[in-house]
Amino acid sequence: MTKKAVCIIPARGGSKRIPKKNIKDFFGKPLIAYSIETALKSKLFDKVIVSTDDDTIAKVSQKYGAEIIKRPKELADDYTGTQDVIEHALSYLKEQGEFYEYCCTLYATAPLLQEKYLAEGFEKLKNSDAINAFSATSMPFPIQRTFKVTQDGRCQMFTPHHYMTRSQDLEEAYQDAGQFYWTKLHQKSTEIMFGKDSIPIILPRHLVQDIDTLEDWERAELMYEVLQKKRDLQEK
Repeated sequence: MTKKAVCIIPARGGSKRIPKKNIKDFFGKPLIAYSIETALKSKLFDKVIVSTDDDTIAKVSQKYGAEIIKRPKELADDYTGTQDVIEHALSYLKEQGEFYEYCCTLYATAPLLQEKYLAEGFEKLKNSDAINAFSATSMPFPIQRTFKVTQDGRCQMFTPHHYMTRSQDLEEAYQDAGQFYWTKLHQKSTEIMFGKDSIPIILPRHLVQDIDTLEDWERAELMYEVLQKKRDLQEK
């Protein structure tokens, strides 16, 4: 029997820059709990699954309502891509006789994710001929004005002909927000995610923060705290 949608949250146990990142306490809850709870509250999914190699992550994830697919060690190293993890999970589900029309890959490090954007991605994908829909946000500055630092410690612009171009005359650029990725499972694309088969769901920049380093973590805490205070004031 084919079901509508499955959410798969990849969460390996071997994070190095922030040890035990996926279950590290973030304002009173393990970080991964925010992704699980948002997925469940959205009511978009027949099943919310965490794919992990780690028993502690599995136990925490089950506590917050997710089902578990235990992934093999060879899919839990520093070089395994997310797509391999998702394909393993989908293959496991097929072996159990479970088939889905849509899959949403949701990262475990997305405490700022809001249900409405998750739902927007699903609705826009369903009502289009696109194959993917993913979270994105605008760049905070014109990419045409960026530069690199050379080996001798000097500057070199990527597009020096735009050095004198006014910011308002430059085309706006966007980047992956790293929160969710919807995919139609009954269609295949030869394009990369950031290609013509994908719909970007634009999030405001104040809801987007990668969490790869301790500095990222601290910034995410500050952003979450401000958002929480704003919600508290709106409820009064």
